[in-house]
Amino acid sequence: MTASQEDYLKSIYILILHKNEARVTDIADYLQVSKASVNRALKSLKELGLVDYETYGEIKLTEKGKEEATNIIKKHNVLKAFLIQILNVNNETAEEEAKKMKHAISEDTVNKFSEYIKSIIKVDELKCNYSPENERCQNCIKLTKHRKV
Repeated sequence: MTASQEDYLKSIYILILHKNEARVTDIADYLQVSKASVNRALKSLKELGLVDYETYGEIKLTEKGKEEATNIIKKHNVLKAFLIQILNVNNETAEEEAKKMKHAISEDTVNKFSEYIKSIIKVDELKCNYSPENERCQNCIKLTKHRKV
């Protein structure tokens, strides 16, 4: 899957999650692209078996599409958490760099980043259900990390 296809898939997933639907216009607005670009992307995502879509119809993610979208989001969140929590990169820079990096990294490597974060920060000691994408956890980790240094 190309980086562009990943961005479209992630956008569809997020729109469905927040609005209970994703329409061509919504996706175009979300990604700031033309409707024609969205239609081309939907055609390629449909060919990959990631979406169910008929022209002017509702856009639905297949099970495979949902799985891919959640993996894309996980990659982004783990990379962003690593940049912020381990390397102390500011939030805006981490967001932009994680967007770019997620397209070039394997799921196996992302899992290793996640395990590394957990080993350095000792998330078991945080007495919470640690999640790298949870903002509350990010703040908790910053406080914990600074106390240990």
